[in-house]
Amino acid sequence: MKRVLFFLGQLNDRDVEWMIHNGSKLDLPVDYKLICKGEAVDSLFIVLSGQLSVYGDNSCTESIARLESGEIVGEMSFLESRPPSVSVVVTKPSVVYHISRDTISKRMAANPEFRSNFYYALALFLSNRLRKTTDQLGYGNPEEEDMIDTHVMDGIAQAGSRFGQILHRFSEV
Repeated sequence: MKRVLFFLGQLNDRDVEWMIHNGSKLDLPVDYKLICKGEAVDSLFIVLSGQLSVYGDNSCTESIARLESGEIVGEMSFLESRPPSVSVVVTKPSVVYHISRDTISKRMAANPEFRSNFYYALALFLSNRLRKTTDQLGYGNPEEEDMIDTHVMDGIAQAGSRFGQILHRFSEV
Protein backbone atom coordinates (compact mmCIF):
# COMPACT_ATOMS: atom_id res chain seq x y z
CA MET A 1 0.00 0.00 0.00
CA LYS A 2 2.86 2.37 0.79
CA ARG A 3 3.85 2.73 -2.87
CA VAL A 4 0.60 4.30 -4.07
CA LEU A 5 0.98 6.79 -1.23
CA PHE A 6 4.28 8.02 -2.70
CA PHE A 7 2.44 8.59 -5.95
CA LEU A 8 -0.79 10.18 -4.69
CA GLY A 9 1.06 12.24 -2.09
CA GLN A 10 2.64 14.34 -4.82
CA LEU A 11 -0.61 15.15 -6.62
CA ASN A 12 -3.07 17.77 -5.42
CA ASP A 13 -6.74 17.10 -4.61
CA ARG A 14 -7.87 18.55 -7.94
CA ASP A 15 -5.60 16.16 -9.86
CA VAL A 16 -6.73 13.13 -7.88
CA GLU A 17 -10.36 14.11 -8.44
CA TRP A 18 -9.61 14.46 -12.16
CA MET A 19 -8.04 10.96 -12.18
CA ILE A 20 -11.06 9.49 -10.41
CA HIS A 21 -13.43 10.94 -13.02
CA ASN A 22 -11.28 10.06 -16.03
CA GLY A 23 -10.32 6.51 -15.18
CA SER A 24 -12.38 3.42 -14.64
CA LYS A 25 -12.59 0.20 -12.70
CA LEU A 26 -11.75 -3.20 -14.15
CA ASP A 27 -12.92 -6.43 -12.48
CA LEU A 28 -10.37 -9.07 -13.40
CA PRO A 29 -10.73 -12.85 -13.08
CA VAL A 30 -7.97 -15.26 -12.05
CA ASP A 31 -5.47 -15.97 -14.86
CA TYR A 32 -6.27 -12.75 -16.72
CA LYS A 33 -3.09 -11.33 -18.28
CA LEU A 34 -3.14 -7.63 -17.48
CA ILE A 35 0.27 -7.09 -19.06
CA CYS A 36 2.07 -9.34 -21.53
CA LYS A 37 5.83 -9.10 -21.86
CA GLY A 38 6.75 -7.38 -25.13
CA GLU A 39 3.23 -6.09 -25.88
CA ALA A 40 2.47 -2.36 -25.63
CA VAL A 41 0.62 -1.10 -22.57
CA ASP A 42 -1.82 1.76 -23.13
CA SER A 43 -2.85 2.43 -19.53
CA LEU A 44 -1.60 3.01 -16.04
CA PHE A 45 -3.13 0.74 -13.38
CA ILE A 46 -3.56 0.94 -9.61
CA VAL A 47 -4.47 -2.30 -7.82
CA LEU A 48 -7.51 -1.64 -5.64
CA SER A 49 -7.99 -5.19 -4.36
CA GLY A 50 -6.93 -8.73 -5.09
CA GLN A 51 -3.55 -10.05 -6.10
CA LEU A 52 -1.44 -10.12 -9.24
CA SER A 53 1.87 -11.82 -9.93
CA VAL A 54 4.78 -10.59 -12.01
CA TYR A 55 6.58 -13.03 -14.29
CA GLY A 56 9.80 -12.60 -16.22
CA ASP A 57 8.38 -14.28 -19.30
CA ASN A 58 5.08 -15.04 -20.99
CA SER A 59 5.04 -18.69 -19.87
CA CYS A 60 4.18 -17.41 -16.37
CA THR A 61 5.80 -20.33 -14.59
CA GLU A 62 7.88 -18.63 -11.89
CA SER A 63 6.59 -15.51 -10.13
CA ILE A 64 9.20 -12.86 -9.35
CA ALA A 65 6.89 -10.54 -7.39
CA ARG A 66 3.39 -10.30 -5.98
CA LEU A 67 1.29 -7.13 -6.27
CA GLU A 68 -1.60 -6.26 -3.98
CA SER A 69 -3.73 -3.25 -3.06
CA GLY A 70 -1.93 0.03 -3.60
CA GLU A 71 0.56 -1.13 -6.21
CA ILE A 72 0.96 0.73 -9.49
CA VAL A 73 1.36 -1.26 -12.71
CA GLY A 74 2.36 -0.14 -16.20
CA GLU A 75 4.34 2.86 -15.00
CA MET A 76 7.61 1.90 -16.67
CA SER A 77 5.98 1.52 -20.08
CA PHE A 78 4.20 4.81 -19.49
CA LEU A 79 7.49 6.60 -18.88
CA GLU A 80 9.53 4.94 -21.60
CA SER A 81 6.89 4.23 -24.25
CA ARG A 82 8.48 0.79 -24.56
CA PRO A 83 6.86 -2.61 -24.24
CA PRO A 84 7.02 -4.14 -20.77
CA SER A 85 9.84 -6.47 -19.77
CA VAL A 86 7.53 -8.63 -17.63
CA SER A 87 4.07 -10.15 -17.67
CA VAL A 88 1.49 -9.43 -14.96
CA VAL A 89 -1.23 -12.00 -14.30
CA VAL A 90 -4.18 -11.99 -11.88
CA THR A 91 -3.73 -14.69 -9.22
CA LYS A 92 -6.76 -13.81 -7.06
CA PRO A 93 -9.90 -12.07 -8.33
CA SER A 94 -8.85 -8.43 -8.54
CA VAL A 95 -10.14 -4.94 -9.09
CA VAL A 96 -7.87 -2.35 -10.68
CA TYR A 97 -8.29 1.31 -11.51
CA HIS A 98 -7.04 2.19 -14.95
CA ILE A 99 -6.53 5.38 -16.87
CA SER A 100 -5.34 5.53 -20.45
CA ARG A 101 -2.01 6.95 -21.52
CA ASP A 102 -3.85 9.18 -24.01
CA THR A 103 -6.06 10.68 -21.29
CA ILE A 104 -3.08 11.38 -19.03
CA SER A 105 -1.06 12.82 -21.92
CA LYS A 106 -3.85 15.25 -22.81
CA ARG A 107 -4.05 16.43 -19.20
CA MET A 108 -0.26 16.88 -19.12
CA ALA A 109 -0.32 18.96 -22.29
CA ALA A 110 -3.01 21.23 -20.85
CA ASN A 111 -1.66 21.44 -17.30
CA PRO A 112 2.12 21.81 -16.74
CA GLU A 113 1.70 21.62 -12.94
CA PHE A 114 -0.01 18.24 -13.25
CA ARG A 115 2.73 17.05 -15.63
CA SER A 116 5.44 18.09 -13.17
CA ASN A 117 3.69 16.54 -10.16
CA PHE A 118 2.83 13.36 -12.05
CA TYR A 119 6.41 12.73 -13.20
CA TYR A 120 7.81 13.56 -9.78
CA ALA A 121 5.32 11.14 -8.22
CA LEU A 122 6.37 8.39 -10.63
CA ALA A 123 10.04 9.10 -9.91
CA LEU A 124 9.47 8.72 -6.16
CA PHE A 125 7.47 5.56 -6.69
CA LEU A 126 10.16 4.00 -8.91
CA SER A 127 12.95 5.10 -6.56
CA ASN A 128 11.18 3.37 -3.68
CA ARG A 129 10.72 0.21 -5.74
CA LEU A 130 14.39 0.20 -6.79
CA ARG A 131 15.54 0.76 -3.20
CA LYS A 132 13.42 -2.18 -2.03
CA THR A 133 14.76 -4.40 -4.82
CA THR A 134 18.33 -3.40 -3.95
CA ASP A 135 17.65 -4.24 -0.29
CA GLN A 136 16.23 -7.66 -1.27
CA LEU A 137 19.40 -8.39 -3.24
CA GLY A 138 21.43 -7.69 -0.11
CA TYR A 139 22.98 -4.39 -1.19
CA GLY A 140 20.84 -1.99 0.80
CA ASN A 141 21.03 -0.70 4.33
CA PRO A 142 18.36 -2.43 6.48
CA GLU A 143 18.29 0.48 8.96
CA GLU A 144 17.12 2.80 6.17
CA GLU A 145 14.44 0.49 4.74
CA ASP A 146 11.47 2.41 6.13
CA MET A 147 13.00 5.89 6.19
CA ILE A 148 11.07 8.49 4.21
CA ASP A 149 12.23 11.98 3.28
CA THR A 150 10.33 14.57 5.35
CA HIS A 151 9.37 16.44 2.16
CA VAL A 152 7.72 13.27 0.87
CA MET A 153 6.19 12.48 4.28
CA ASP A 154 4.16 15.70 4.17
CA GLY A 155 2.07 14.35 1.30
CA ILE A 156 1.68 10.80 2.60
CA ALA A 157 -1.10 11.56 5.10
CA GLN A 158 -3.14 13.25 2.37
CA ALA A 159 -2.31 10.39 0.02
CA GLY A 160 -3.98 7.88 2.33
CA SER A 161 -7.14 9.96 2.19
CA ARG A 162 -6.86 10.24 -1.61
CA PHE A 163 -6.45 6.48 -2.03
CA GLY A 164 -9.51 6.10 0.20
CA GLN A 165 -11.41 8.37 -2.22
CA ILE A 166 -10.45 6.15 -5.14
CA LEU A 167 -11.44 3.00 -3.25
CA HIS A 168 -14.73 4.58 -2.20
CA ARG A 169 -15.51 5.82 -5.73
CA PHE A 170 -15.01 2.35 -7.12
CA SER A 171 -16.68 0.68 -4.08
CA GLU A 172 -13.67 -1.24 -2.87
CA VAL A 173 -14.02 -0.32 0.81
